[in-house]
Amino acid sequence: MPSVTLLGQSVLSGIFIGALYGLLGLGLSLSWGMLRQVNLAHFALAFLGGYITFQLSGRLDPFVTLVVTVPLFFVAGMALHWFLSRYAPDMLNTLLVTFGLTSIIEAGIQRIWTADFMRMESHYGDIRWKLGAFYVSFPDLVTLLLAMILCGAMWALIRFTDFGRAARAMTEDAAMAAAFGVNEKRLGYVISGLAAAFAAVAGMCLALTHTLAPVQIYAWMGVVFAAVMIGGLGSAMGPLLAGFLIGVSEALTMAVTAPTWAPLVSFTLLIAIILFRPARF
Repeated sequence: MPSVTLLGQSVLSGIFIGALYGLLGLGLSLSWGMLRQVNLAHFALAFLGGYITFQLSGRLDPFVTLVVTVPLFFVAGMALHWFLSRYAPDMLNTLLVTFGLTSIIEAGIQRIWTADFMRMESHYGDIRWKLGAFYVSFPDLVTLLLAMILCGAMWALIRFTDFGRAARAMTEDAAMAAAFGVNEKRLGYVISGLAAAFAAVAGMCLALTHTLAPVQIYAWMGVVFAAVMIGGLGSAMGPLLAGFLIGVSEALTMAVTAPTWAPLVSFTLLIAIILFRPARF
């Protein structure tokens, strides 16, 4: 059996990677749950954001690059919503179109940055603290804080503001919401823009904490999909909480058994929830 220290460090590592799952899943959850768009290009946008951060980090601080990427991705998200609303109005078509767009973005990344693994050199990677027997790195802690702040802020926005009430009404019954004056088109643009902006932030965190390679776009899809479905479509906090559950479960699985078993955890949890709480889906 592994030591208590190893198990504790595994739990910490699982929380940190789970925060990244939740941050990646936030935008997907909003577009899927509220706009009925299964936006696979969300993952490609996140990696594109990571590569842009990598490219700009030679001149700008990684966190300053968000001043460039967040507005740029917000506009890109609105443009994507316009395209999908006009040419891919149902969920299956959005799935197919955004999968094709993912392949296009991946090819563009390979063209500009090649298919090799790349690691962003930053002084932030050298910052770490020892808390008792455990180690905490600055990039992991920042990812956790950003995930909690953004998911919490989005939850509050949906829960307590007129924008959130209108978005929830549109999700429940778009025709009835429109009859009461809800501008469905404008809401769709804003939600899609926010989803893409969250992808930009997730991309920056990816560049800070992981190596980048275009092929990894597809490696992250499965586990983040599971986090979004377990957490609930359209939920802001759900993907983060589900990400914590999956991340900690994966980390403990690797500590107790072997790393090869970790990828089975996310979909095992998803299948278990489907079996025991089918009404959730």
